[in-house]
Amino acid sequence: SWIMSDIHPALLPNGLSDLLPPEAGKEAAATHMLMREFAAFGYRQVKPPLVEFEDSLLTAGPGQAMASQTFRLMDPVSRRMMGVRADTTAQIARIAASRLSGEKRPLRLSYAADVLRVNGTQLRPARQFCQVGCEFIGAFSPKNDAEVALLALKSLSAVGLEDLTIDLSLPALAGHIFDAEKTAKEDRAEILEILKKRDREALEKCRDGAVRCFAPLLEAAGEAEKAVSCLREMRFSGAAAEEEVSSLICVYESLKEAVAVYGLKANITVDPLEHRGLTYETGVSFTLYAAGVRGEVGGGGRYKLGMKKAGGEDDTATGFTLYMDSILPALPKAEEEKIKTVSADANWKEVKTLQDQGWKVFREEG
Repeated sequence: SWIMSDIHPALLPNGLSDLLPPEAGKEAAATHMLMREFAAFGYRQVKPPLVEFEDSLLTAGPGQAMASQTFRLMDPVSRRMMGVRADTTAQIARIAASRLSGEKRPLRLSYAADVLRVNGTQLRPARQFCQVGCEFIGAFSPKNDAEVALLALKSLSAVGLEDLTIDLSLPALAGHIFDAEKTAKEDRAEILEILKKRDREALEKCRDGAVRCFAPLLEAAGEAEKAVSCLREMRFSGAAAEEEVSSLICVYESLKEAVAVYGLKANITVDPLEHRGLTYETGVSFTLYAAGVRGEVGGGGRYKLGMKKAGGEDDTATGFTLYMDSILPALPKAEEEKIKTVSADANWKEVKTLQDQGWKVFREEG
């Protein structure tokens, strides 16, 4: 027992925990396997710092989207405010726009890094967890976006996750429809809330012209082949919405072909109006699910980096992030380790011989 006024040395802040054996080793092995899958497609690993100046960390795009979840602190050396990364994507954007701005596009980068957030969520109560992912920095093409989605599925399959599902969506589609129909700002918020609840009855009561597009889009959700067939028949006001839907169809066709070639067991679904709350996403996005996991195991999609590269043009990118705290419990049970115990006075030659044979050697004490 301990005096209540004292803090017990094992007590950690809410949402933080120690990862103990064998789970810590299990996460490290899975992370190594994921990075190996990324490298096979030409993705090179980067390692950004844990903390950096908030001026660069919280810029428009991925950084700004995570501003409310970012811990701040004062740098005692420069006396400037710094932020602890709450998501790695913003740092990859900074690296691509600065240190690697002169490198030929497309730029393929990968990472494995812990993040810290101000608050956990119901599905993810942990405030510190490891993110593993890839970013493809370069112009849009269906095959590029399909490559990123394929790699997410292939890497999850490689570490042993089963019954994978990838749900394709268009987070910016609703905005394009609103713009084309000139929907008032106050009406947009109301319609978006209705769409979030998938309330068809309430949607039909809305008088805004955008409703005629949203009603059939709610029906075009589910198994990909059927959903894409519905989307092909639809017509939208404004070129932007048409282009978004056309992009999703093309990405799906390319991804379907790639999944078949690699022999992956994965379900592809479509929900055109799904929005994961990431306001900087601009094109085809996706969410990843696996059997035995509550909630998503990862997600990604196309977005603007929020930083201009050398020459002043906007860089665009697509990528994904996998959440190791969700993946870890769903991984297959590791094979039983080969362990040999030897006496404390065993000679080093005996120890080495056993290790060369694949044994883990524990020396007894006393």
